[in-house]
Amino acid sequence: MNPNRKTDRRTLYTLAAIKDTFLELEKEFSFEKISVKKLCEKAEISRTTFYLHYDSIDDVLDAVIDDALLFSEKASGTAIDLIDVIQSGRIHEISENEAVLPACQRIADSDKYHDLFMDSSLSEYIIMRISNHEKDRIVPELMTRTGLDEEYAEMIFKFMLHGSFYVNKSLKWEKTEKWYNFQKTLSAFLDAGMNALLNDLK
Repeated sequence: MNPNRKTDRRTLYTLAAIKDTFLELEKEFSFEKISVKKLCEKAEISRTTFYLHYDSIDDVLDAVIDDALLFSEKASGTAIDLIDVIQSGRIHEISENEAVLPACQRIADSDKYHDLFMDSSLSEYIIMRISNHEKDRIVPELMTRTGLDEEYAEMIFKFMLHGSFYVNKSLKWEKTEKWYNFQKTLSAFLDAGMNALLNDLK
C-alpha cells in the first residue's frame, strides 16, 4: 500500500472495497488466477484508483492477511494454551471461548477468511505470515517447556505450525467431532513430547 496516501474516509472506503472484492474473488478463483483487471472490474473501480493504493495483487493479499491477524488478536490463545486447556480436561472451553485457539484456527473459521485459508496456492505463504506473527510469543514458551535452545525451539514451532495447518485444512477448518478428537490427540502427542524433552535434560 502507498504509505504516502492520505487515509481519509473515502480512501478507507476504497481500501475496504478492494480487500472485500479480493476475498469475494477468492471464493471463485485460486490466488494465481486473480488479476488487477479482474479485481477492478468486480469492484467497479479504475486501474488508476487501484494503483493509488496498492502496487500489486500481492500487496492486497498482504493487507488482507494482516487484517485477518489483527482480527485474531481480539483473542490471545496460542498452540501452547490449547495444549494446556485440553490436557487439563477442559476441552469444552474451546467451544465456549475461542480465545484459547491459535491464530490460524480462529481466522480460518471465519466465513470471511475461510476460502483464503483453503486456497492451496497460498498455504505456505500464509503459514510464513502466521509464523512471523506468532513465533515471538510461542518460541520462548517452548524453550521454557522443553529446555531447548532458541534454534531448536523455533524448529519445533515450525513443525507444530505446518502440521496443524495442513491437518486442519484437510478437515476444512470445520469444528466437527473429528476436529475435536484430532485436537485431543495432537495435544497429547505434543505434551508428551515436551515433557520427554524436559525430562531428558534433568
